[in-house]
Amino acid sequence: MGDDSEWMKLPVDQKCEHKLWKARLNGYEEALKLFQKIDDEKSPEWSKYLGLIKKFVTDSNAVAQLKGLEAALAYVENAHVAGKTTGEVASGVVNKVFNQPKARAKELGVDICLMYIEIEKGEAVQEELLKGLDNKNPKIIVACIETLRKALSEFGSKIISLKPIIKVLPKLFESREKAVRDEAKLLAVEIYRWIRDALRPPLQNINSVQLKELEEEWVKVSSAAPKQTRFLRSQQELKAKFEQQQAAGGDGDGGDDDEEEEAVPQVDAYELLEAVEILSKLPKDFFEKIEAKKWQERKEALEAVELLVKNPKLESGDYADLVKALKKVVGKDTNVMLVALAAKCLAGLASGLRKKFGQYAGHVVPTILEKFKEKKPQVVQALQEAIDAIFLTTTLQNISEDVLAVMDNKNPTIKQQASLFIARSFRHCTPSTLPKSLLKPFCAALLKHINDSAPEVRDAGFEALGTALKVAGEKAVNPFLADVDKLKLDRIKECAEKVELVYGKKTGAAEKKEGKPVAGKTPALSGSAGDKEIKDAAAKPGPQKKAPAVKPGGPPKKSKPAAAAGTGGAGAKGKKGPETKEIFESELSIEVCEEKAAAVLPASCIQQLDSGNWKERLASMEEFQKTVELMERSEMPCQALVRMLAKKPGWKETNFQVMQMKLHIVALIAQKGNFSKTSAQVVLDGLVDKVGDVKCGSNAKEAMTAIAEACQLPWTAEQLVAMAFSQKNPKNQSETLNWLSNAIKEFGFSGLNVKAFISNVKTALAATNPAVRTSAITLLGVMYLYVGPPLRMFFEDEKPALLSQIDAEFEKMQGQTAPAPTRGISRNSGGSGDDGEEEEQEDVGNDVVDLLPRTDIGDKITAELVAKIGDKNWKIRKEGLDEVTSIINDAKFIQPNIGELPAALKSRLNDSNKILVQQTLSILQQLATAMGPNIKQHVKNLGIPVITVLGDSKNNVRAAALATVNAWAEQTGMKEWLEGEDLSEELKKENPFLRQELLGWLADKLPTLRSVPSDLLLCVPHLYSCLEDRNGDVRKKAQDALPFFMMHLGFEKMAKATGKLKGVQGKKVLNKPTLKEDDDKSGPIFIIVPNGKEQRMKDEKGLRVLKWNFTTPRDEYIEQLKTQMSSCVAKWLQDEMFHADFQHHNKALAVMIEHLENEKDGVISCLDLILKWLTLRFFDTNTSVLMKTLEYLKLLFNMLSQEEYHLTENEASSFIPYLIIKVGEPKDVIRKDVRAILNRMCLIYPASKMFTFIMEGTKSKNSKQRAECLEELGCLVGSHGMNVCQPTPGKALKEMAAHIGDRDNTVRNAALNTIVTVYNVHGDQVFKLIGNLSEKDMSMLEERIKRSAKRPSAAPVRQAEEKPQRIQNISANASMLRKGPAEDMSSKLNQNRNMGSHSEAAHTVPREFQLDLDEIENDNGTVKCEMPALVQHKLDDIFEPVLIPEPKIRAVSPHFDDMHSNTASTINFVISQVASGDINTSIQALAQIDEVFRQEDKAEAMSGHIDQFLIATFMQLRLIYNTHMADEKLDKDEIVKLYSCIIGSMISLFQIESLAREASTGVLKDLMHGLITLMLDSRVEDLEEGEQVIRSVNLLVVKVLEKSDQTNILSALLVLLQDSLLATASSPKFSELVMKCLWRMVRLLPETINSINLDRILLDIHIFMKVFPKEKLKQCKSEFPIRTLKTLLHTLCKLKGPKILDHLTMIENKNESELEAHLCRVMKHSMDQTGSKADKDTEKGASRIEEKASKAKVNDILAEIFKKIGSKENTKEGLAELYEYKKKYSDADIEPFLKNSSQFFQSYVERGLRLIETEREGKGRIASSTGISPQMEGTCVPVSTHTVTSSIGNTNGEEVGPSVYLERLKILRQRCGLDNAKQEDRPPLTSLLSKPAVPTVASSTDMLHSKLSQLRESREQYQHLDLDSNQTHSSGIGTTTASPSSAAANIDDLKKRLERIKSSRK
Repeated sequence: MGDDSEWMKLPVDQKCEHKLWKARLNGYEEALKLFQKIDDEKSPEWSKYLGLIKKFVTDSNAVAQLKGLEAALAYVENAHVAGKTTGEVASGVVNKVFNQPKARAKELGVDICLMYIEIEKGEAVQEELLKGLDNKNPKIIVACIETLRKALSEFGSKIISLKPIIKVLPKLFESREKAVRDEAKLLAVEIYRWIRDALRPPLQNINSVQLKELEEEWVKVSSAAPKQTRFLRSQQELKAKFEQQQAAGGDGDGGDDDEEEEAVPQVDAYELLEAVEILSKLPKDFFEKIEAKKWQERKEALEAVELLVKNPKLESGDYADLVKALKKVVGKDTNVMLVALAAKCLAGLASGLRKKFGQYAGHVVPTILEKFKEKKPQVVQALQEAIDAIFLTTTLQNISEDVLAVMDNKNPTIKQQASLFIARSFRHCTPSTLPKSLLKPFCAALLKHINDSAPEVRDAGFEALGTALKVAGEKAVNPFLADVDKLKLDRIKECAEKVELVYGKKTGAAEKKEGKPVAGKTPALSGSAGDKEIKDAAAKPGPQKKAPAVKPGGPPKKSKPAAAAGTGGAGAKGKKGPETKEIFESELSIEVCEEKAAAVLPASCIQQLDSGNWKERLASMEEFQKTVELMERSEMPCQALVRMLAKKPGWKETNFQVMQMKLHIVALIAQKGNFSKTSAQVVLDGLVDKVGDVKCGSNAKEAMTAIAEACQLPWTAEQLVAMAFSQKNPKNQSETLNWLSNAIKEFGFSGLNVKAFISNVKTALAATNPAVRTSAITLLGVMYLYVGPPLRMFFEDEKPALLSQIDAEFEKMQGQTAPAPTRGISRNSGGSGDDGEEEEQEDVGNDVVDLLPRTDIGDKITAELVAKIGDKNWKIRKEGLDEVTSIINDAKFIQPNIGELPAALKSRLNDSNKILVQQTLSILQQLATAMGPNIKQHVKNLGIPVITVLGDSKNNVRAAALATVNAWAEQTGMKEWLEGEDLSEELKKENPFLRQELLGWLADKLPTLRSVPSDLLLCVPHLYSCLEDRNGDVRKKAQDALPFFMMHLGFEKMAKATGKLKGVQGKKVLNKPTLKEDDDKSGPIFIIVPNGKEQRMKDEKGLRVLKWNFTTPRDEYIEQLKTQMSSCVAKWLQDEMFHADFQHHNKALAVMIEHLENEKDGVISCLDLILKWLTLRFFDTNTSVLMKTLEYLKLLFNMLSQEEYHLTENEASSFIPYLIIKVGEPKDVIRKDVRAILNRMCLIYPASKMFTFIMEGTKSKNSKQRAECLEELGCLVGSHGMNVCQPTPGKALKEMAAHIGDRDNTVRNAALNTIVTVYNVHGDQVFKLIGNLSEKDMSMLEERIKRSAKRPSAAPVRQAEEKPQRIQNISANASMLRKGPAEDMSSKLNQNRNMGSHSEAAHTVPREFQLDLDEIENDNGTVKCEMPALVQHKLDDIFEPVLIPEPKIRAVSPHFDDMHSNTASTINFVISQVASGDINTSIQALAQIDEVFRQEDKAEAMSGHIDQFLIATFMQLRLIYNTHMADEKLDKDEIVKLYSCIIGSMISLFQIESLAREASTGVLKDLMHGLITLMLDSRVEDLEEGEQVIRSVNLLVVKVLEKSDQTNILSALLVLLQDSLLATASSPKFSELVMKCLWRMVRLLPETINSINLDRILLDIHIFMKVFPKEKLKQCKSEFPIRTLKTLLHTLCKLKGPKILDHLTMIENKNESELEAHLCRVMKHSMDQTGSKADKDTEKGASRIEEKASKAKVNDILAEIFKKIGSKENTKEGLAELYEYKKKYSDADIEPFLKNSSQFFQSYVERGLRLIETEREGKGRIASSTGISPQMEGTCVPVSTHTVTSSIGNTNGEEVGPSVYLERLKILRQRCGLDNAKQEDRPPLTSLLSKPAVPTVASSTDMLHSKLSQLRESREQYQHLDLDSNQTHSSGIGTTTASPSSAAANIDDLKKRLERIKSSRK
């Protein structure tokens, strides 16, 4: 048991993972106890087990598994975090538990699944169970079905979504396993219990036997509604209620009813069905057949469609063509059978597509209604079915126009069927969907029907009106039935009693009894089976007939208002009652009137009424008035009284006093009595007559107003205006109009017949009397207040002058609001009348528009026009659109019938030509204005496509689309747009433009609506996804729209919709900010936990926590990180870090940046967690978070590199891969930042390990990422050499090269560039390493390598010519410029590092190349203030060693003092920083190293690190060459600074011989490669201080050649030469410089021969000759290589003699090359030669002529010269050589050579020689007199051409070899009296390499040269280097015309000059 004791000690969670099953069993038991013990569901204990629960249930040991399952069940039940494990645990249960033989295991598995459902994770569990149904193991399938069944029976169909289950049911019934089929049957029965008949359609296709068995089972199911028995955690109050009921014995059934009710109607069979795609299945020839002449063929086509549309649910698509074809058959086909068939097809389409058919409804309805003229019952029935099905897909509003249009049809059948259709349609309406505005036109039309002559039309009319009455209630309908006589009214009410509504409402009586309508019992509807419509309703449970508009719980809600309306109806009727009688008071005869009047008026009054004496008449009036004033309303016989007043003389009264009184009495009677229209008609005529009277006018107006109040303004006004214009008096006309203007203000505008007024106003406007015109215009102004702009439409045709007056009037009214009506309401205050008024008020504007005379343009929309609009040629399409524009313009106002135009315009909305799209949009805008509100019916087929255009990428197109949508919405209102799924479908499209425009539009419109269709809910999920969109604008717009959605839909519904979102999103959307601002935020944010990080690493290694490795972070990772952070991150910060809202993440990052400096240790102790959290941020879609994260990372890695921290493997592996993913970001800014971070990482994590991670990144699918990773690899290799390539350079390169064939261009380029970089580091080895490439890839690579090699050397001559002027200009500013960059730099550094300590470092950057004395002297006195630097310098400073910046951060020196501290590692670190990608880091490191080299006592510490240092240096050189120089953004001063540091520190190194000798061959080779490349870099020349840099490189090269180990450097040069000749891409200049270095070495051989390991050198030469046999060398363009080799061997032979042959020991096979033979030849030759060779003969640097002469083979030489002259390329060189030759050997005879040639050639040669002579004579003189350096002159080279970097071209653009210059140099030396023979005075190599600056003064070049050499000398003296002056001389930057004065004189001279400069500055 020894091993047992081991695990007994472990903690519980570790036991649970132990490899021994007993240990696990014990662990599970303890865990179970623990889980039952923990009270707090949020205890941190739970989180420990998050990752383990899956293992609990999938344990491989059956005994342990049972215990594990029990523990898991307890965990799920009690733990707050359990939900996070749902997916993996449920999957484990399905796959590993359900297949267990033990029943107990299965039970526990089922319990766990149900428990997950209880903790609100139903969807995830259901998903896993459904996956389980696809398992091969039948046991698992059975268990999954059983679990689903249990879940359904316990939780109900509300929580378990049935649709996916029903989808798989048929498949389960087909299973071969009986157990599966039986279980499926039980499940089907359980589902039936919940949804009843909705289950039938989906199962109709299963085996008939099974179906029969099911039917039998279904019959047994109890009819009681099923109830949920187990509740979710969020349903606790329901649970309590349920338990109470159970306790009470279930008698409280009714109370819980409504809860259950909602569950039942929720499932609609339609929803459960799979949509079928039928368009593609239509017969190919369908459209031809349907047009065929033979009816049989047409029938075949229709039958095919009929078969397809039998599918109960159809996939949405473009059915326009199909509908059009069917419509044509219905409307035009002569064969009635086919009409019926087509109608059936339409019905099938409508019921299969539901709402999606809505857009076609408008096209089809008119055709079907027209077709009702058919008598055949089967056709009529088919048409009825079709139109009913179509009705359900749209709204009554949309088709009302079409229906009303056929109501006046002459054919009674059509009228009858239209009424019946209206009746059936009303049944589907609710009071809210049947508003007054709709009822009004329908009732008006139906009233005509009930008076029709045909009985069937009358009956149908009654039925329709009855239904309307039932649906909308009496209150709404009665006003429209005012004129109906009692008999008919009773008949209507009788019909209303019988009607049975779809929404489960029977008679009024029943309604009052039931507390609430029983919506749930839809099957009961089949009661009145006679009615076809109702049957239909029963087949598809009722509420759904209104399709998705009614959601769960819809029906009861919809019916309640109906009930209310019903009861309120009586009240309304009570009010209307008397009014109805009053209005229709019958006309009384004059006798009756006199009787009635006599009964109330005094006799004297009546007698005196018609007295001849006006006074008596006046007295009579006074009595009359008194009587009226005292009379009660009920007793007043108004008609009799007014008739008495109208009695002769009546209104012809001549006395104005009597008349005034009479009018006053009329007003009184109207106010006080029940004044009817009949009475009014008696007086109105008289009133109009008097209204224009000066004295009586005001009384007349008062009377008119009183009558208007009694009989309502609309009627009164109409009468008055008509009367005014039927008489001639203009005064009366104008006053009547004035009164009306005033009356409208007092009464309001409701109910006025605008059309009638308008015709009268038009008459008035045409009147000759100006007063009438003015009144008319004033009246229009008042009407404008109510009607608005549409009013102007009526007067468009008026004369311009008049129109401008009208416009001026309208302008006055603009911005005023209509006054609230003060009259006409008092009567109605009886109650509910006013809201009716208000509603009407709103509609006024629209009413006016309805009255406009509209043109029918249907016939102008011809087939030709439609064809034009759809033409292939855009110009013709444009013509078509232009035509449409003009048609609409001409018509002004049009009828809704526009034929085929909608379809034609719709297809233009996605025209490829954007101009046409815009034109179409403007047509649609026009159309909206022209058609007015009728445009509603086109919303679905034209409006929605306009919304799609909102997604266009062009701004102006979107703006046009938005304007169009707004113009439409203005006409249609929003309801049409929001109904159905169209809007949500648009929002679903992931087009950021579409989303932001559409959401912006909704945010604009929603707040203005009182109510919205419930379909708006369908948009919510997409709204939520917009809140998370990648696009910031979309998110913003979604946020703006969110509150308005909530305003209409309520928080509950919105919150419910979040349930369907994935975890985090849901929380985000409706989260209330939880963070309290007043939390204590002081104190450190990171708490240092001792050994915390180590423990975490152990945990991860021991798999106790999840390894940080994922493609997208799952919840469990986030939770785990949260748990780990809880101990070491401040609570408030952690809340911010894990908040659902990204803005909080930004806050957290800001805090972390703030605390970074002060809490370094804390950050390092939590670094692993911080990096993990940052990787989570990489997965956020929010750019601002990402940018902030990257900013923090940059600062973090800077801090870490200063702290010299190195990332652990764990930190790197959980962070770097995710950082690399971000390299592939589409945004440049981010990619750039990530690259910068990767560069910084190399300071704290080995590059070779980085390499592997980045290599992984190249395998990504994201091409940007691949490309960037490849670039990064290139940089790594470039800066760290081949050693970084992991696992081996070969493998790495093969992988990189594979990308050359990538399909993405950027990746290909990146791969090529990377390989080229490697090539630059590694040379031709690359080709071996990359393995076999395809031919195409290989050629691309070679091409790229060639190109890259050409780049550096190609500085065009032009630049060289420009330089002189440039330098002169610069000289003036030089001092200023020099000061500038340093300060600049310091500020930049400060920004970058945010640390003060660096700023000084910038100022001390090396400036050793800056003292340009000539320039200082030249601008003597001109610039006074700009040279403070010089004043401060003591003179000695100049002679001090090169200044290199003092390291300000962490000086290395203390480490060096302290030798036993870990010096080596410090040196390694500093050296590694030399190669850093960050310029400042590199400069700092170089400064530290230089300091070490300078202190002799410490320099020894560097021993052993020299190679390493040099490698880092040439890597940095390569990095500058490849990266920094190309970087536009980098300040080039930075680069010069870096170059000077590198060169300075290397010069310091090569001063110390002991250290210099440590450099190995390979390193020296690479170093020389780097330095020569730098000298050839034309880009350096262009820098302001480039000249200086190149000179100092010259100096350095000389040092390297002299001081390093001679064997190594000689060997390195040979290998380098061999490589450069081999490389096709290498430039000839490069090889030339390598050879010049070799010549230099050859010159040093006599002194160094004894220290050289000859065996190694000869081996190198042997290899060289093996690679380049003589033949091959001779093919080289230049003959220098072969000569160089020969000279080297010759010199060696001369120095060693025959002994040389003893040094071939290292060569294995001597026959492989010509070396031995060559050596023997040389030995033999030298033996033959008498006397020793002159120096110059062995000297390769000397002129080629000398060398040849020394061999005395004159003929050979001349032959060669003439050969050159004869060749095109070298003719000039040949002539020059011939000239030299003739000069030297004046006795030489060239006649024989010329003799054989042509006359032309001879004269050419002579002419050439003469030319050279005159040229050289002249030039030589100038040169020596002015002191221009001889290099500057040449036959055809511009003055400023340099030998080194710019490729020198002569006038023909040909290259001139260095030999020419050597010749010239020699001649000049001779002229100046210098001997060519002496070796010491020969100009050193550097003279050939140097690049003299172009002088600003004639002699400045030599002065500069001499000064520099003096400087150099003095420095060497200062450093006590024991060099003789000869060496010193040759190590200076070569003075080409050696200065005769001695060094001492020079220094004196220098001092004097400096004094002079200083004094002049003071």
